[in-house]
Amino acid sequence: MSIKVKRSRAQSMSRLLDGKGELAPLMRTARLIAHAQQHLREHLPEEVREHVFVGGFRDGRLTLITDRAVWSTWLRYEQARLLELLHRLPEFAPVRGFHLKVRPVRPLKTPLRQTRHLPARAADEIAACAADTENPRLRRALERLASHAERPD
Repeated sequence: MSIKVKRSRAQSMSRLLDGKGELAPLMRTARLIAHAQQHLREHLPEEVREHVFVGGFRDGRLTLITDRAVWSTWLRYEQARLLELLHRLPEFAPVRGFHLKVRPVRPLKTPLRQTRHLPARAADEIAACAADTENPRLRRALERLASHAERPD
């Protein structure tokens, strides 16, 4: 099986991302979503701001994602006001409505660091096993494991 090499030259990043590049429509949509997110956050009540996210724009409908059903219900009742709010800006004129989705957002938790302790007696047993082992890789691994033992200072 042969692989044919494409003879075209690589495009610069600025060319790809500017108004004429291949990624331009994607970048315009990303900027539109970010602008909609910022505009809505500025005008939403304080208790709602952190629970509403703009998830996408397709076929004239802006997707709003919330982390709880109560905020989705609130958004459903506030659709007309939010649509009027978005239409104040000319780039959001094509927005005809919303798709509302509930996607629970789990906060990022850093895993607790588990420190394990190897008693000195266990390390001595592992070192003895390492001494009796013929396989050099296994011996080194066992010696390395035994070196983690708690030794009195």
